[in-house]
Amino acid sequence: MPGDPRPLGEILIESSAITQSQLTEGLAYQRGRNLKIGEALVALSHTDEHAVARALAKQAGLPYVDLRKGAPPKQLIERVPSAIAKDAMAIPVAERDGAVIVAIDDPARAPLATDSLRFVLNQEVRCAMAAKSVLRRAIEANYGALETPREATAAATQRHGATLAGDQGEDAPIVRLVQHIIEDAINVRASDIHIEPFGNRLRIRFRIDGVLKETASHPAHLHGPLLARLKVMASMDIAEKRKPQDGRIGAKAAGRDIDIRASVLPGSHGETMVLRLLDREKGLLSLHELGLEGKDAEAFQRILKLPNGIVLVTGPTGSGKTTTLYAALRELNRPDVKIITAEDPVEYHISGINQCQVKSKVGLDFARILRAMLRQAPNVILVGEIRDKETAEIAIQAALTGHLVFSTLHTNDAVSALTRLTDIGVKPFLVAASVRAILAQRLIRILCKDCREACEAQDTDARMLGIPVHALAGKTMQRARGCVKCNFQGYRGRRALYELCEIDEEMREMIFRNEPVTAIRDYAKNSMGMTTILGDGVRKIIAGETSVQEVLRVSSSIVEVEEKLDAEIGELIQTADEEEAK
Repeated sequence: MPGDPRPLGEILIESSAITQSQLTEGLAYQRGRNLKIGEALVALSHTDEHAVARALAKQAGLPYVDLRKGAPPKQLIERVPSAIAKDAMAIPVAERDGAVIVAIDDPARAPLATDSLRFVLNQEVRCAMAAKSVLRRAIEANYGALETPREATAAATQRHGATLAGDQGEDAPIVRLVQHIIEDAINVRASDIHIEPFGNRLRIRFRIDGVLKETASHPAHLHGPLLARLKVMASMDIAEKRKPQDGRIGAKAAGRDIDIRASVLPGSHGETMVLRLLDREKGLLSLHELGLEGKDAEAFQRILKLPNGIVLVTGPTGSGKTTTLYAALRELNRPDVKIITAEDPVEYHISGINQCQVKSKVGLDFARILRAMLRQAPNVILVGEIRDKETAEIAIQAALTGHLVFSTLHTNDAVSALTRLTDIGVKPFLVAASVRAILAQRLIRILCKDCREACEAQDTDARMLGIPVHALAGKTMQRARGCVKCNFQGYRGRRALYELCEIDEEMREMIFRNEPVTAIRDYAKNSMGMTTILGDGVRKIIAGETSVQEVLRVSSSIVEVEEKLDAEIGELIQTADEEEAK
């Protein structure tokens, strides 16, 4: 059933459980006491915990169960281990439509309860609200006295830790939990799984369309067994807990083959693990599908036909640079073209392309692979990333001797890549002679097509974007709303915002003279008509693909923010002067 977004106090007033003056007194009593408003109202005897539990159930969209009216079925009680029930503070009360209903006393515990019990019962689990003291008495009556949180965690670890870590059969609870986490991530289109331990719980977060979202919370004692299982799958050293480790997992989830890159980092509460999911069956996207359109798409197609030179793709980590490079290679992949890549790691295997994996442990780095590549007589070379002067100079040498070279850099915009190369020690004349084009990018979320709604463009939208008000005047835009299909986020899927800077003769002279990056950027925008990342965002807003808020979230570079702030401050000063004159 749908939840009620109103504050708990309003729901209690509506149900005549309290009055407005009692709510005011409860809010005052709550301050500085680390109490929730429901607990404060009960402590003041303004209402009872059953009324609070009913209001919490309505707020969370959960059913309410009164445990005073009957004992839970014995067969359900026996299916849930005592330690799991106590850790989750949940007790099974009924079975309906193939799902087990469990009673909890706090809606915030619902993810922990459902995830903990789902892999134990191997069955769907739903939650219902119950009064706190009645739930506690029911758990103690069926599973024994409750321990303090510290005692419970230690006891649970002793009772179940060894079993969970050691039993790696297909039906072991920890094996089912790992499979369940991966399948859930695939089903919601997550790109990463973050497994993070804290003092009293284990948090699971998914990165969906570039945004992290907490999806589950498990008892702290599951941290060791869960990481041990994943380390075994990733061929890591399960005994090593002091150093970072990397590994790869080949898994089958949701009926598909998935490549998983695993990374472990020691933290203050234990090791954290991040799993990067790469779906082999998803297929490579074209440049048009990625979001490169209009004159920029035509210009990039011309660049792909160049016989030599360096083409750089720039942007922060996770902005889709590698995906764009793969799309470019797919355009060039023909029987008469030899393509060799140096990657760390090889994310997708492409038929017809020679791909080489960087292996730093044996001295096989980008620079060494590049030198060997040149003896293989390739037409096109891809270097996963230019990280140092040596790699940059070999790439430039390859470009100057008749090869088309693609690579990536970490810069905020296209023109900054030129100064980045000189910063790592490359001479300006070599940069000017070799670089043919730079493509900067960011990833934005696309509005859900099932629930997006039309809205009239406002003057404030144009001001926030730093464009003339008349540019959006009278235009209809789209905004996020949220539905079941997009998990109530309002967005589903991502595309890229692009900024393509072609290097012409005049710009080549400016680079050779080592002119400031601001002068080169102004020339690119004013004389060559370069569309900035923000400009491409405005284009996609007008096309109804995304929202103003989403474009501003990813596209406001330091330069653009400073320009907009200066303009806004100027407007405020002018308005103040006019008011004073009146």
